[in-house]
Amino acid sequence: MLQKKNKNKNKMTGGEMWTQIGSSLAGLMFIWAMFKQYFPFEMEGHLQKYTQKLVSLFYPYIHITFHEFTTEGFYERSKAYMAIERYLSTNSSTRAKRLKADMVRDSKSLVLSMDDYEEIIDEFKGIKVWWASSKNIPRSQVISFYGDEEKRFYMLMFHRRHREIVNRFYLNHVMDEGKAIEVKTRKRKLYTNNRSEQWVGYQRTMWSHVVFEHPATFDTLAMEETKKKQIMNDLITFTKSKDYYKKIGKAWKRGYLLFGPPGTGKSTMIAAMANLLEYDVYDLELTAVKDNTELRKLLIDTSNKSIIVIEDIDCSLDLTGQRKKKEEKDGEGEGKDPVSKKKNEDDEKSKDSSKVTLSGLLNFIDGLWSACGGERIIVFTTNYVEKLDPALIRRGRMDKHIELSYCCFEAFKVLARNYLDLESHDLFETIGKLLEETKISPADVAENLMPKSNDEDADACLANLIDAIEKAKEEAKAKAEEEEKERAKAEEEKKAKAEKEEKDKEKEHKSDEAVEEKKTAGEEVKENGVKENGG
Repeated sequence: MLQKKNKNKNKMTGGEMWTQIGSSLAGLMFIWAMFKQYFPFEMEGHLQKYTQKLVSLFYPYIHITFHEFTTEGFYERSKAYMAIERYLSTNSSTRAKRLKADMVRDSKSLVLSMDDYEEIIDEFKGIKVWWASSKNIPRSQVISFYGDEEKRFYMLMFHRRHREIVNRFYLNHVMDEGKAIEVKTRKRKLYTNNRSEQWVGYQRTMWSHVVFEHPATFDTLAMEETKKKQIMNDLITFTKSKDYYKKIGKAWKRGYLLFGPPGTGKSTMIAAMANLLEYDVYDLELTAVKDNTELRKLLIDTSNKSIIVIEDIDCSLDLTGQRKKKEEKDGEGEGKDPVSKKKNEDDEKSKDSSKVTLSGLLNFIDGLWSACGGERIIVFTTNYVEKLDPALIRRGRMDKHIELSYCCFEAFKVLARNYLDLESHDLFETIGKLLEETKISPADVAENLMPKSNDEDADACLANLIDAIEKAKEEAKAKAEEEEKERAKAEEEKKAKAEKEEKDKEKEHKSDEAVEEKKTAGEEVKENGVKENGG
């Protein structure tokens, strides 16, 4: 009985203890609320300052805060915060208990990240660090033009004995990994330049873009395997040569000149390069660029890991003839041919919209401004490489010249595999012999290999291709014969013209001799008459 009473007494004592603890906590919370409500803000700041100093004497950990928004830009997200967010997303999805999902702009996949007030542990070179996600909630309700006024931030905590490793190595590691994840997960873009009139105003930019979704790869490219491997090795070596370019004192860029007849795959090659390297593509339209200054601004506004393309550069602007025209202008006097003068005036008027010069383009490619940024590839394409100024395509500017020629048998086999899923066929030997004798572009071959209806099978497509090649062969033969006839006709006309000119010269010479004889005879008659009269 006595034991039972003591047990009930202990229970009451425990219950009273928890009641007292609850009351004490409630009292402390009330006091803290009153303190926050009525204590001056200035004094609160001083109190926190000295409290932190006191705690730092005994607390061995260091905290670094990374806020979501910077104070420099106009409501601009911090690049460091975004890099950390991407870095932590790879760890938080497997370690954190509470996650938030979001489709980040320009990303091609769903991104998981730590939810607010969540914490994870990360390890680097044997040391542990703690990452926490948090936010500051405003004291009063504010209607903002930007919506959410909550300020999110990441807090990094580590032991102070690891300060040097964290500051010198770990933070750089986080930034680099975050950037690499961005490149891997982002949607790549195809840009085109706007005219300068569209560069000002709300949300106006120098470049407009769409998502780059071209499916071309080096596997589907119609080209000899050896040549493809050389180009791929060259591209991959370039992406890994940052330190090498710095060592030799060159800007980290590389130029490619793609030349060959129409339909040989120059644009497809560019798409394959972009897909191999996962680079953005900037399609530069020179006719929309006002002058050399705008050209430099466009270059500065391009991102790293990009391919800057000028297609059909021989047609974009009359850059190649500027030196020749200057020489002609210097060599001609006032008595210039009126027809040529009128033509040049018309050419000048047509170029008023763009004053980009050859010198400006050369500086764009290989001048001081080309070093603004890194890991860029510049590509020119042309159908007529002989029309380009030698200074424009010399080694060092266009480092690698790639000729894309007519379809060969190896290129045909790639196209047959792509379009018809064929590795071999009885007609391949016939097609191979025809391709050796006939010039036909890969685009024409691909068009004939593509089934036009459900009734056409591989045999029908290959037969269509043979007919097309034979037709092209006959057309080429007829064209050659026609050209030979025209050449022979031109030679005959030239010969007849030369003979006529020779006859005209002889006739003119004889006429001059007759006139001279008449003149001599007249002088003699006159002289004889004078003598007779005088006698």
